[in-house]
Amino acid sequence: MKNPWITKSIKKIHENPWIRLEHHEVIIPSGKDGIYGKVCFKNKAIGIIPIDKEGNTWLVGQFRYTLDAYSWEIPMGGGLLEDDYLESAKRELKEETGLSASKWTKIMTIHTSNSVTDEEGFVYLAEDLTSGETAFEETEQIEILKLPLRVAIQKVMDGEITDAISIAGLLKVAKMYNI
Repeated sequence: MKNPWITKSIKKIHENPWIRLEHHEVIIPSGKDGIYGKVCFKNKAIGIIPIDKEGNTWLVGQFRYTLDAYSWEIPMGGGLLEDDYLESAKRELKEETGLSASKWTKIMTIHTSNSVTDEEGFVYLAEDLTSGETAFEETEQIEILKLPLRVAIQKVMDGEITDAISIAGLLKVAKMYNI
């Protein structure tokens, strides 16, 4: 389908190491002048669902500054746009849980809030796990929870997990495993 939006101009409003905020002057699909705000991410969102041979997974809990709330999520982080996303997934899993995996499967691509951002995310399934040491970043104060995959999926259904990438990834895995 042809893009019905016409961009007249783009002005950078703000930029930091993680995002760029843009103001767009546009012609909207009806042909009238309009505006649009766009948040451009400098990283890809990378989520990982580790699953061991007994059907357990790991969640990480941390306080999310933007929400002013504690959040349980799958292990995740950012991968630079120019980096290999699988390598970013391996790094994030190790940093946040201490786990390494010898089997990796990309299970989805996700756009988290496509009405105002260009953020794109990838969710990987990590299997054949080996335990090790965590390596939290200085901005992270993480609690690690190992639990049956079935229980993690129930936490999604009960509204205890609200992160979009975690919800989408866990529900995809639930479908894959017929849970």
